[in-house]
Amino acid sequence: MINGDFFTFLKPKNELEGEQSAPQEKDDSRPYIPETMWVKCPTCKTLLLASDLEENHKVCVKCGHHLRLSARERIALLCDRDTFEEANGEMQSQNLLGFPEYDRKLQSCKLKSGENESVITGVAEIGGIRTVFAAMDPGFMMGSMGHVVGEKITSAFERATEERLPVILFCCSGGARMQEGIISLMQMAKTSAAAKRHSEAGLLYVPVLTDPTTGGVTASFAMLGDIILAEPGALIGFAGPRVIEQTIGEKLPEGFQRAQFQLEHGFVDAIVERKDLKMTLYRILKMHQKTEGYANFDPLRSDDCYEPTEVMKERATKAQPLSAWEKVRAARRADRLASVDYIDNIFDDFMEFHGDRQFADDPAIVGGVAYLDGQPVTVIGIHKGKDLKDCMRHNYGMPSPEGYRKALRLMKQAEKFNRPIITFVNTSGAFCGKEAEERGQGEAIARNLYEMSAIKVPILCLMIGEGGSGGALALSVGNEVWMLENATYSVLSPEGFASILWKDGKRAKEASEVMKITAHDLYALNIVEQVIPEYGTADEKACESISRYMKGHMKEFLERQNGKTGEQLAEERYARFRAF
Repeated sequence: MINGDFFTFLKPKNELEGEQSAPQEKDDSRPYIPETMWVKCPTCKTLLLASDLEENHKVCVKCGHHLRLSARERIALLCDRDTFEEANGEMQSQNLLGFPEYDRKLQSCKLKSGENESVITGVAEIGGIRTVFAAMDPGFMMGSMGHVVGEKITSAFERATEERLPVILFCCSGGARMQEGIISLMQMAKTSAAAKRHSEAGLLYVPVLTDPTTGGVTASFAMLGDIILAEPGALIGFAGPRVIEQTIGEKLPEGFQRAQFQLEHGFVDAIVERKDLKMTLYRILKMHQKTEGYANFDPLRSDDCYEPTEVMKERATKAQPLSAWEKVRAARRADRLASVDYIDNIFDDFMEFHGDRQFADDPAIVGGVAYLDGQPVTVIGIHKGKDLKDCMRHNYGMPSPEGYRKALRLMKQAEKFNRPIITFVNTSGAFCGKEAEERGQGEAIARNLYEMSAIKVPILCLMIGEGGSGGALALSVGNEVWMLENATYSVLSPEGFASILWKDGKRAKEASEVMKITAHDLYALNIVEQVIPEYGTADEKACESISRYMKGHMKEFLERQNGKTGEQLAEERYARFRAF
């Protein structure tokens, strides 16, 4: 049902106030539609049929603007039919501080919205997976959080913790409820504490940020999810735009605090259109169902072929061995297979996540969750780019501090949900720039080395191109490290080595021969456990065969880790690096 609060309805107008218009001749060729059935989109101002808008889940068909939904509409849209069981629906706010007119305001909102409060909580199924589900209602005091909202959300987390269920929470709020003063403020701490206990129990929490999510809700449970989603165009922030403009005395730029802004600044994992929300939530829930061990492969895939194609076998026999310098050049080729190529070919249903939750999303690092023949894994890759424009967007595969922090966030998330971690490394090194130093590049790399050493799930690292110094090592503290046969891995580039030791960067070719940077050199030094064949060169033609080889051996690696405790895995990793 269309709610008049969310739309601008057009009323018939006479030419003169209080005067009846002259009768118009009826046009039988056009269907009669009462003007109250039209809705004006608040963004593009297009007139839309209310019935069409309803059918499109209140998304403008012209500009894609997502209009607000009530909590009941969220439940109907996202929960499996007849599975939602409401909890604490009878709870109602009290005027604890004796605030003037608050009782009248509450009563007015109840009549207007048909709800007792601005959040509905309960348990439901999404795609057959049972979850605690909550949705805030903008039609009740703009979803503001008072003591009953805090209580219902806290109780929802507590029930989820007790019954070991995930939590899906649709946030839509102007923030803390001013009429409840300090009591409202305390709800921020209360709900955050409940979310923390739920997380420490190893359970999944996915908040979905809708328009608007601001104030005390943003500064508490809304931003504490394992995976944070947002609807397109949603206003998301702590202080409202008007407050910021008044404080700083200047106009904010277009799009400030909107969902895309938050994605680019590292605070949102993904922006999901309303039509895709249910499937996205189902995929996330399914990926996070509890499993035992690290090799839960689909038995129907047990006979898959991991052999190279006949064409690649023939090409491999004709390939000539490369010198160290030729391998340096091969590793740097722009047409060399990238991490995203292997991710696309090896894994199923890859879902990319964004952001370091502190500053930005670094496009140089791609990461998310996928299936390896049915086994959920966390996959992280350094991506240089495919062409000049793409390379510039990905900073030529030179990660910034926020990239390493994003990778670490995803690795810690993998540890929480007992998922193996697989990394693909191809970088000339960490980004050396003024901004990177200001944001703590050295600390970010050090933190990854520190944390990866003790992560209690298997970590497999693959050098697929350049392995440049600490920037590469920051994603390579694995239980095993593998290298493509023409990849390199070194303390710094041959050019840098020659410049520092010999004061002559032109001797880079000579330096590459003495640095021991090739896969076969490092295999002999026990730096890497396996050399992966390239069947001539790692180009598009070889992608299928190299991916097959990797996939088969990845599955063998995970089967070897089955039965090991987290402590064993961390101890083996420690011993591996302790030996150098």
